[in-house]
Amino acid sequence: MTATTEIRATETDKPRHRRERRLRVSPGLLTALPVLIFLALAFAAPLLAVFGYSFMPEGTFDFTFPPTLENYLAVFSGSYYISFAKSLGLALVTVVLLMVICWPIAYGMAKLFGRWANLMTLAIIIPLFVSENIRLFGWVLFLIKGGVFLGGLKAWLGFDGESILYDVPAIVLGLVYVYLPFTLFPMVLGISMVSREVTEAAFDMGASRWQVFREVELPLATPGILIGGLLTFILSLGSLAESKILGGQAVIMIADEIETAFTFGQNWPLGSALSVILILFSGTLVLTLLSWVDLDRILGRGGND
Repeated sequence: MTATTEIRATETDKPRHRRERRLRVSPGLLTALPVLIFLALAFAAPLLAVFGYSFMPEGTFDFTFPPTLENYLAVFSGSYYISFAKSLGLALVTVVLLMVICWPIAYGMAKLFGRWANLMTLAIIIPLFVSENIRLFGWVLFLIKGGVFLGGLKAWLGFDGESILYDVPAIVLGLVYVYLPFTLFPMVLGISMVSREVTEAAFDMGASRWQVFREVELPLATPGILIGGLLTFILSLGSLAESKILGGQAVIMIADEIETAFTFGQNWPLGSALSVILILFSGTLVLTLLSWVDLDRILGRGGND
């Protein structure tokens, strides 16, 4: 009789133990709930709205109409692929140029400059506190005909040169200038992951400087390089101010087409369709590259194997 009572008491206690375990877990969920709500309202909801509008008929501003694919057909049958190709090309050129420019700077900040690296980091970060548009208009004043650069050359040296403003080189210059920190700092992180002992061991074994760079430093720094290149590519692909302020509409980028559809064209469904295609392309690229990168290793959360 006593044993039976104990068994029943144990079975009765099981639901209570489950409730206690749920109560122990719930504070974490409650703590994360504000963040989840914020992400749902600020990130997921706008994207879902854009996705929904992309299936609405042209010229509509609500969701009361039956869905249609005419906006996507208009995108693929029109000349929007030209703007997308130009944006893609400019983004690729920007990434390549920044990889070449940032590698020696990042290597110096990670391995050579010592305490001066903090000063350089501060010098690169401070301009980010100024609006991007203001900085780009500063470049306009610098590059325009008779401006700071060409005007100074003419006044001092008598050289009357042509401005690169409102052309493709000016757009590339703006992209490189604006997005340099997004390539540089992940690259610094990647290079800092290459231990000095490994490179010294490679030199001791007779490797040349080029071999050490190609077979030791570059592979070990690849995660940081990929993250920086990915950030720069995505941001450049969706850039707008550089082509408008420095390019003067010399190149119509995909972001220009999206803005025109939403504003001057008052065609929200078409703008949404263009946005969805750009998001899908960017998201696919991000997921593909991140599948090759060990983020735990980059963030220092790897195991001690």
